[in-house]
Amino acid sequence: MAQLAWYRSLYWRIGIGFVLFLAAMLAVQGLTLVYLISRMEVAPGRTPPEVTRLVARDLGDALTSNPQLDIQQFLRQEYEARLPLVAIMKDGRLVTTDGTVPPDDVVREIRNRLDTAPESFMRGRAGRGRPVGPRMPPAEGPATLPRAGQAARRFGAAGIVFVNGVPEGVVIGMPRSAFRQLGPTLALVGLLLVAMGTTAAALLIFGPVRGRLRSLEDAARKVGSGDLTARAREDGGDEVAALAHAFNQMTHDLHQRAEQLQAADRQRRLLLADVSHELMTPITGMRGYLETLSLHAQSLDAETRERYLTIIRDETLRVQHIVGDLLDLARLEGGGETFDVQDVPLEDLFGRVVARHGRAAQGKGVELVAEIAPGAEIVSGDPMRLEQALQNLAANALRHTPRGGRISLDAALLDGSVVVTIIDTGAGIPPEHLPHVFDRFYKIDPSRTGQSGSGLGLSIVKAIVERHGGTVTVKSRAGEGTAITMKFPPDRPINP
Repeated sequence: MAQLAWYRSLYWRIGIGFVLFLAAMLAVQGLTLVYLISRMEVAPGRTPPEVTRLVARDLGDALTSNPQLDIQQFLRQEYEARLPLVAIMKDGRLVTTDGTVPPDDVVREIRNRLDTAPESFMRGRAGRGRPVGPRMPPAEGPATLPRAGQAARRFGAAGIVFVNGVPEGVVIGMPRSAFRQLGPTLALVGLLLVAMGTTAAALLIFGPVRGRLRSLEDAARKVGSGDLTARAREDGGDEVAALAHAFNQMTHDLHQRAEQLQAADRQRRLLLADVSHELMTPITGMRGYLETLSLHAQSLDAETRERYLTIIRDETLRVQHIVGDLLDLARLEGGGETFDVQDVPLEDLFGRVVARHGRAAQGKGVELVAEIAPGAEIVSGDPMRLEQALQNLAANALRHTPRGGRISLDAALLDGSVVVTIIDTGAGIPPEHLPHVFDRFYKIDPSRTGQSGSGLGLSIVKAIVERHGGTVTVKSRAGEGTAITMKFPPDRPINP
């Protein structure tokens, strides 16, 4: 497959999804933090020190009205939600709304100040001294803790509780820990975001990928069990799709190779059957005549004995010829023979063919002629193998040409290639047989031609021509003769 576009890549989608998820998580948590902080305002328009002063004033007013007031219940009911508060009273009461208390030294210092120097609180009430908390207006009552306030302010804002104009206690607003307040909520929001993000990623990114990976796994199992037609899904356009495509291509190639091996095995079995058949016929004949000679040698006359021996010799030569052709074909197709390449005059090749088959053609009444066109006088190749091809074709043509027929050997130059054609005026080849005439041991029904051969001659011709880098074709019509053409290109490499 072609290189994937970056936006189709599964890795990029995972990376971008992770970045977007982090950005969304941070944005939501930031908004949550802003919202929670806005909700933490202790009173609209007032700071914690101002709220503490108001609480001290309200508590003082309540104690003035009811000296037996339950301070803890009062603070919790009225102010606990706004700010954690601690009330340190002169009479020894220490009240807290959330269990948080200041250190002992702060408590002792404040009580000591209330007991020994109450007038300092009165000065603060009049507007003198340091205000309680940052930027407290001096005119708004319960005011300062000159030195005790310095310790108290380490923990929060403080306000003086005046009962009937007398300082009776101090209210301290204890600062809340932001982590204690906001941490649980932010952690819960983070957990929810993680759960939602992982669920969305599983559904949107990994869900479809899981289905395609399962398809690939199923296809691999089927291939492993021998089903080479199994295919995985190739949709998606990402790395998983590329992997599925490569897997499918591999199984396709394996399927083709398995089919080729099966075809080769069938061809091998057919070849063995054909060879066995071709060899069995002459061997059976020889065995019969040899048994006759051995059993009836004394009763056979000399003429009969000689005829039997002649038949045995002919069948022996036939077996030898078949074995020789098989060896030739194996060497040619396997590339186990080195060709002696040279410029070969076609006039010499045609002359030897005519000389070998001329007497048989004359005896049969068949005209055998050769013609070479200008420019086609020389062909490059192995002279012995080229002559073998021509001899096989001429013998085949003579075998199928009836008396009074004609066989011509022609050579011409076509587009720089030397074209050699052997044409006969025989019975021709039926169309259904033409695709198979170059197959090993393939023979047309002898009952139609009256001739029989081994079926290897044209296979050897095809192997010789292809080893020379050429092609061989056949044209024929039943009753109109046959033309077999060998074409040798101008650059005629000898195939290894």
